[in-house]
Amino acid sequence: MSIIIAIIVFSLLVFIHELGHFLLAKKNGIRVVEFSIGFGPRLFSFEKGDTRYSLKLLFFGGSCQMLSEDFFDEEDVEKDKEHSFESKSVWSRMSVVLAGPVFNFLLAWVLAVIVMGGAGYDRPEISHVEKDSAAEQAGLQEGDLIRKFNGEKINLGREIAVELYVHPITQEDVEIVYERDGKEYTAVISPVYQEHYAIGISYSTQNNQAAQVASVTENGPFEQAGGRQGDIITAINGTEIQNSEELYNYIQEHPFENKEVTITVDSDGEERQLTLTPALSSQGYSMGFVYNTYRYEASAWETVKYSFAEIKYQIVSVFKSLGMLFKGKLGVDDFTGPVGIVDIIGTTYESAKEDGAWMTFLNVANIAILLSANLGVMNLLPIPGVDGGRFVFLLIEAVFRKRVPKKFEGVVTAVCMLLIMLFAVFIMYQDIRRLL
Repeated sequence: MSIIIAIIVFSLLVFIHELGHFLLAKKNGIRVVEFSIGFGPRLFSFEKGDTRYSLKLLFFGGSCQMLSEDFFDEEDVEKDKEHSFESKSVWSRMSVVLAGPVFNFLLAWVLAVIVMGGAGYDRPEISHVEKDSAAEQAGLQEGDLIRKFNGEKINLGREIAVELYVHPITQEDVEIVYERDGKEYTAVISPVYQEHYAIGISYSTQNNQAAQVASVTENGPFEQAGGRQGDIITAINGTEIQNSEELYNYIQEHPFENKEVTITVDSDGEERQLTLTPALSSQGYSMGFVYNTYRYEASAWETVKYSFAEIKYQIVSVFKSLGMLFKGKLGVDDFTGPVGIVDIIGTTYESAKEDGAWMTFLNVANIAILLSANLGVMNLLPIPGVDGGRFVFLLIEAVFRKRVPKKFEGVVTAVCMLLIMLFAVFIMYQDIRRLL
């Protein structure tokens, strides 16, 4: 099932991308010779006007084949030259080239509206402040809304996570602009060094859901004490736990230390008590507060507002990841290709299907937002072989009022396309190796 869902998602993303090219080509009087869903041999096709519409064997993506010197012989183009891609103004051709990525952003926004309306948004709220911590000393309180983090505007809780990933906390001061009772304040936090301990589990974070263990770290404290995946945590050190939110809040208020802990679990209807000692999971500088990662119900206005914030978050995340790549902070091992994405979609589907069809759809739609925004950004990169590369050649033409020699453009594009294909094969190999 996960493969089918992945095919549908990929097909939708590529179809919408090509639809953007198609509509703008038609708008500018460019003949679209064939618009197809899928690749390979035709299964079904029909002609309407001067365009053939096809359904092809490999139901994966699609294509928009315009009348252009890139795809047809000079003689064929000459027969209908006034409707060829090359015959149109440079500005018209720019709009056609940019339409694909723009439509990917539009699709991401539409899906974001659906997800925000159905699941809400992760309000950038401080959910817990550790006693006597740097955050408390700086004046932060539970319920404060973070509006800026080291100068970066914050709309969603996940944006804080991106900033912390790109710029990990050190001993350097952190400046936070926060909102309380409708007024904004500025706090400067001096992080302190801390050690964090964990019991080696992950659990569902859906509100009002039982605190069920979703995964167990091999040879971790929980597993060594006899805990298993699927166990439901009902108490910690005698404190009753009703759901995953209470478990989350308990851990925030009582961080695990290098001290023995008693955990009560419901294991297939049997109550068991596990005694274990948490293990050191991480160490480093801490600000002393926890920010919200749950989604809250959004009003109609908030749904629209934060759907734009979602697109901004996705686009900024891609650019910051690329920046980390060029700085050497990320490597090719951090990339994921189609095989890895199918695995992610499959994992998401399996973990969400128990919550019903609607929640499964929202979870898959959330991944589609990420993929569509990524596809839009990657296609805008100034690399010959993608839309951004073609746009650069057109921009040069617009500035110097002279077209880049076709032979030069063709050679550069062919070389870059070969490199892109080799890189794609390498990433696919990496994905397969990780799964084995």
